[in-house]
Amino acid sequence: MLARLWQRDARHEGVMRINIYLLRLLYALMFFMLGQTTWTEILTHQGQWEPNKAVAWTVWTAFATLAGLGLLRPVKMLPIILLEILYKVMWLAIVAYPLWSRGELAGSPAESTAYAFLGVLLAIIAVPWGYIAKSYFTWPSQTKPA
Repeated sequence: MLARLWQRDARHEGVMRINIYLLRLLYALMFFMLGQTTWTEILTHQGQWEPNKAVAWTVWTAFATLAGLGLLRPVKMLPIILLEILYKVMWLAIVAYPLWSRGELAGSPAESTAYAFLGVLLAIIAVPWGYIAKSYFTWPSQTKPA
């Protein structure tokens, strides 16, 4: 049974089943947890939106909503996982790390976000990096017409 987790799945472009299950877990967390928070904020907001906050809330809501497609098509929706990894790692590097290195992260407004963003490790583990390299970072082969 456990050996099947490490088999490549032809239905999912040869990505290992363990990656498919972990990706679906990520998509489910984004869709249900982030989606509940963001849709609630958007649907219950009172008054005029501050433009930059509205951008953040609508982007996160779109992100969470698109994660629903990832439950059905985990490999095709990999770009949103890559976006998640990129923005969280960038934020941790440019906001949290400088605070932490100065001993100022604990008790700061950034502390709770930093701890939440450390969950990006699950996304990094879930991504089929070999598939990403092959699909996104190699030049498409030229096939000659018959």
